[in-house]
Amino acid sequence: MQRSPQEARPESRTPPSAPSTTPTPAWAAADGSGKIRNFSGHHFPQLPGLLHNREAAEPIGGLQEYYYELCVEKSQEIKPFILHILQKVDEEIEKGLAGITLNVAGNCRLMPVERVTGEDFWILCRILKNNPYINGLDVRYNLISDVGASYAAELLQKQHNLIYLNLMFNDIGPEGGELIAKALHKNTTLKHLRMTGNKIENKGGMFFAAMLQINSSLEKLDLGDCDLGMQSVIAFATVLTQNQTIKGLNLNRPVLYGEQEESTVHLGHMLKENQCLVELHLCKHDIKNCGMKQLCDALYLNRSLRYLDVSWLSVVSNNIKGDGLVALSQSMKTNPTLSNIYLWGNKFDEATCVAYSDLIHMGRLKSDNTDVEPYVVDGHVYLAEVSNGLKRHYYWTPGYGEACSLSSNAGLTLVPVGQYL
Repeated sequence: MQRSPQEARPESRTPPSAPSTTPTPAWAAADGSGKIRNFSGHHFPQLPGLLHNREAAEPIGGLQEYYYELCVEKSQEIKPFILHILQKVDEEIEKGLAGITLNVAGNCRLMPVERVTGEDFWILCRILKNNPYINGLDVRYNLISDVGASYAAELLQKQHNLIYLNLMFNDIGPEGGELIAKALHKNTTLKHLRMTGNKIENKGGMFFAAMLQINSSLEKLDLGDCDLGMQSVIAFATVLTQNQTIKGLNLNRPVLYGEQEESTVHLGHMLKENQCLVELHLCKHDIKNCGMKQLCDALYLNRSLRYLDVSWLSVVSNNIKGDGLVALSQSMKTNPTLSNIYLWGNKFDEATCVAYSDLIHMGRLKSDNTDVEPYVVDGHVYLAEVSNGLKRHYYWTPGYGEACSLSSNAGLTLVPVGQYL
């Protein structure tokens, strides 16, 4: 049984004590001076008696030394992977760089990785609390759980430089989701939050929907694969008729029951009212023809979106048949701002294939802005899949280099904080 954050977290707000002996880490080399030398030549005291408690914005010896000292002080295991990452950040800071994202992703394949636990995350939050150089934190694919979520909530309340936080796939449940959502009631700096893959369920989703009634700074929120329920999806649709800050929202793969498509009806109504939303992800909502027509009706009326650069819609992997897909193609002729449509994974009939072939050939739908390509066999038009999309690198990013094609990651240019989604 999973403990609540309150039960799992000591009252002192510090990690529980581990064995007092701290082994010399593999990255270190003794030089005979009674100190440990790291890659860059900085010296760390070996003895806990030489440690200093510091809360300054920029520790004198850099983030590596501060991390090392905190680990020894709290008898916490020193992770070589984290030290290596902090060394790179220290080098960037020494070059005068700012706006740095601290990337401690647990799925890195370019070096040996040790997954960050909730108590490791406490150390990282302590380091970042007053650091003016770092404004992004990526701890995807780790094991911080609800315990780490409580520390993330504290960080959001105390760190006033953080604009990007990626917590995707970290075993955070409804209780951890509640803590993070409530922390955003007063936070005015965070622009982009990724909670992808954390099973916060309907309960956690309701807390995030309630948060959007209060928060006026968050611009991009990703709750894909979070097991949201019908109630929370409808709550988001309702809140976004008033919220004019959110520009990107991901509600992929909720857990929906019934055939009424109530959530799609509410989302259609929201699109008629909302004057700010640029990017909307509705994959795997099992949208059918009736629901698609509801969305198309909204797009026919959504003339207020003209002041935005673009308005996008992805309907990949739903259950839309010919009539609904044709209606979507017709709405593109009426709505001048709708520029990108992704529809692979639905049910194409010949009318659908002809409709999208016509859109592409007449230039209304550019070939880079959709995930299908028409071809003809024996006088009949068919659609083939191509690798374009809003977010090809949604679950992972290349370990080095850039995305191979902008058309494969079109969502990266949507919102100013959208480079991470």
